Amino acid sequence: MRVRKLVAGLFITLDGIVDSPANSPKKWSNAEMAERIAAGVAQADTVLLGPRTYRLLAQFWQHQSDDIPMACFLNRSRKYVVSHTPDNLEWQPATLIQGNLAEEVAKLKEQPGKNIQIPGSPRLVRSLLRLGMLDELNLNICPVVAGTGLRLFDDLDSPLPLQLVDARTYTNGVLGVSYRLVRLTGGTK
Repeated sequence: MRVRKLVAGLFITLDGIVDSPANSPKKWSNAEMAERIAAGVAQADTVLLGPRTYRLLAQFWQHQSDDIPMACFLNRSRKYVVSHTPDNLEWQPATLIQGNLAEEVAKLKEQPGKNIQIPGSPRLVRSLLRLGMLDELNLNICPVVAGTGLRLFDDLDSPLPLQLVDARTYTNGVLGVSYRLVRLTGGTK
């Protein structure tokens, strides 16, 4: 049985900040990046989100037309929202995940389907990295130092070996990199 891949995509500054206006997708996105993101989205049929990212994406994307590929993907894909508190999931189809994160994500990965995409949700991505459950990490590294904000790799208590899968430089100076997480024994997950 094929296990689905869990793939995260984030905009990040040179100093590792993932929640700053300095690295906003609105500021840095261009046609080249949109093509690459669309290619990744085409390989997914499910979205995993933290509650804050769910609310932010819902505010914008649920009001967009299916003529926009990202809107079509996000609006039609099943969304799973990881939260410890009940949340109003008005942007459907959506399911709340409140149990043990590792167990619930493992069940989700075993279901039939394409990749599971995590757009944003840096705290959730950090938790999945810590658990060793993330399969691929796609970073758009913006050519800016934010100085303060939420850092993606803070609080990791062990090394995180990564294997470079792809790297490209966009005309706006953003470096797009894709990494596969590697087991400490040397094989890939």
